[in-house]
Amino acid sequence: MRPFSGSDCLKPVAEGINRAFGPKEPWQVATITATTVLGGVWLYTVICQDESLYVRGKRQFFKFAKKIPAVRRQIETELAKAKNDFETEIQKNNAHLTYSEVLPEKGLSKEEILRLVDEHLKAGHYDWRDGRVSGAVYGYKPELVQLVTEVYGKASYTNPLHADLFPGVCKMEAEVVRMACNLFHGSAASCGTMTTGGTESIVMAMKAYRDYAREHKGITRPNIVVPKTVHAAFDKGGQYFNIHVRSVDVDPETLEVDIKKFKSAINRNTILLVGSAPNFPYGTIDDIEAIAALGVKYDIPVHVDACLGSFVVALVRNAGYKLRPFDFEVKGVTSISADTHKYGFAPKGSSVILYSDKKYKDHQFTVTTDWPGGVYGSPTVNGSRAGGIIAACWATMMSFGYDGYLEATKRIVDTARHIERGVRDINGIFVFGKPATSVIALGSKKFDIFRLSDALCKLGWNLNALQFPSGIHICVTDMHTQPGVADKFIADVKSCTAEIMKDPGQPVQGKFALYGMAQSIPDRSVIGEVTRLFLHSMYYTPSQK
Repeated sequence: MRPFSGSDCLKPVAEGINRAFGPKEPWQVATITATTVLGGVWLYTVICQDESLYVRGKRQFFKFAKKIPAVRRQIETELAKAKNDFETEIQKNNAHLTYSEVLPEKGLSKEEILRLVDEHLKAGHYDWRDGRVSGAVYGYKPELVQLVTEVYGKASYTNPLHADLFPGVCKMEAEVVRMACNLFHGSAASCGTMTTGGTESIVMAMKAYRDYAREHKGITRPNIVVPKTVHAAFDKGGQYFNIHVRSVDVDPETLEVDIKKFKSAINRNTILLVGSAPNFPYGTIDDIEAIAALGVKYDIPVHVDACLGSFVVALVRNAGYKLRPFDFEVKGVTSISADTHKYGFAPKGSSVILYSDKKYKDHQFTVTTDWPGGVYGSPTVNGSRAGGIIAACWATMMSFGYDGYLEATKRIVDTARHIERGVRDINGIFVFGKPATSVIALGSKKFDIFRLSDALCKLGWNLNALQFPSGIHICVTDMHTQPGVADKFIADVKSCTAEIMKDPGQPVQGKFALYGMAQSIPDRSVIGEVTRLFLHSMYYTPSQK
């Protein structure tokens, strides 16, 4: 049996009315019954919702507060400043480039196009090739770039939507999926598809489980239970597919999801339980065995998000490191998302969503049977898909082979452990939790950690900022395994921290002050408005209003 929810909220109400009024005449009983039902419906809509009264009340308060003219004017003023700042930064980054807002009258030559491409690729403040960027680019070898460039060129106009025209590309995709299933200990029944990235892999799983639960369990108001540290793509999937995301706190020491609270969040509308292997903020892995046990107990599918861990988390035990079981060898795990364009080192735009059984994959598919254009079916969000990306991913995996991936895993995790040991010894900062693979997150109880991020940024490092609580992390890639990179990072963190500790109470200045300020704003919708302005700025052109 699952925990009570929904109409169970009304039981105390009905019992209280019965005690208060006792036996009545039939017409009185009918009246009381009708009143009870209507009152119960009202109470259900007010109390028994996915969000708490506090959360909904706070949102309504800020919604009305922002309608006060003086408040709205102040917000509009600040938003205008943010818009200007974002667009100014874009203009500065692209100052050496000219904008093309209409098609050239005559097509450009190959030489001119390649020259322009090179100019565009030089824009930006960071050179990711020197190993000073967290994540983003997970590996770069000129000979591999040459290989995938040639392969993509050969397959650039193929489209697996037309399986009769390009059966070889479909075979490549099937092989990528099967090889990935085997890396994650899938049985012969395991299956899946390629997608364009981790977000699509995650939202496809959410779509599949929503439709599966609706068809087989009659669930029409679905929710999923996830750790608070789970990737934001799950929130995106919730918005896309009208699935409520129930976020559960993590243990403040281990940074793994609190299993007791996780269990308490499950109800009869829960269609999916989720754990990370590892999570993005801290690089820790949730107790997948405990989550899967809950899935088995309550007959709920369990998804493991290994998008960031990718082939490194799949092979880390084979590389000599200890790790709790987390993949298909754990009873109850029904799907895994993993990015081949991260530690699979394939070109950007490829990931896999894997299932333990095709009964779940069936519900990922979209099929339209009555369209005048014919019967239409597609496995993922896209109809037409880039065969070139599939072929390039396949070629990368065939080029690396098992031994190549195992060696890369050992290099990367060895480097991550070296960095972790080095920064743990630095006075003034601490490491969040116990990193499982390649992410090391730093915090401080002595000073504003964003001061360290600012100092490292000035030395050419590009790290990820974290919030709730404040922190920064470095995601170690094959780029950081280059000679001297890890030691340079440790040395820079040490020297910057020592300088900050001379005056630890000083506040952070400049753009990094915004990270701390953003956390302190209780109305998160304002942060959402600023974020939308940033996204709009990415499409800036001079004539844009």
